[in-house]
Amino acid sequence: MTLLGWVVGGIASIFIEKTLLRSLPSNILQVHFLSSAVFAVIFAAAQAIALRHYLSVWLWIFATSTGWLAANSVSGAWINHISSIAASLNKTLSFREMVFFAALSTIAYILSGIWLGFLQWLVLRRYTTGAWWWSFLPSISYCSVSILVWLFSQVQFLIPEPNRPEILYLSGQVFTATILGVIPAIGFCRLKTTFQRNINNIHC
Repeated sequence: MTLLGWVVGGIASIFIEKTLLRSLPSNILQVHFLSSAVFAVIFAAAQAIALRHYLSVWLWIFATSTGWLAANSVSGAWINHISSIAASLNKTLSFREMVFFAALSTIAYILSGIWLGFLQWLVLRRYTTGAWWWSFLPSISYCSVSILVWLFSQVQFLIPEPNRPEILYLSGQVFTATILGVIPAIGFCRLKTTFQRNINNIHC
């Protein structure tokens, strides 16, 4: 469902952004935020369909879509700030400096996942016990995405050059959606409901 939400949400957000930019070319930021919000809601709704027997659909959609937007906004702000620092040096960056600033941007992206995890945890804590670690699960997913995309970029020379940009983009999208689905799914299997805790206490 996460993969489906990623694909459908991505198509819908791209369509909305291109359509609105034709009529509102000067409102780029507002249009981009609206398209991101549409993607986030569709992405969250797809997950909520699979989770509807376990928790509140509307709470999950609200928490996930809000957390997704917050994480993207925070990571985008930090990455832009890091890029402005690099540009302010007014020189051609050395290889070490490029690696340093790229690493900072990646760390900012990974840590932004805490916003998504925290808001989802606020929902999960109503139904589960000991789920504090969920706040850090999206960051683990983001870190896995970054590592996998980097590893794939190291063998991009094996891809025919005319098709390389498209294949790299599509592969990155598939990797991201798959990891964002698989790791939280594993995390859900580790959750214990409040009902299970009460039963265990009775057995003890």
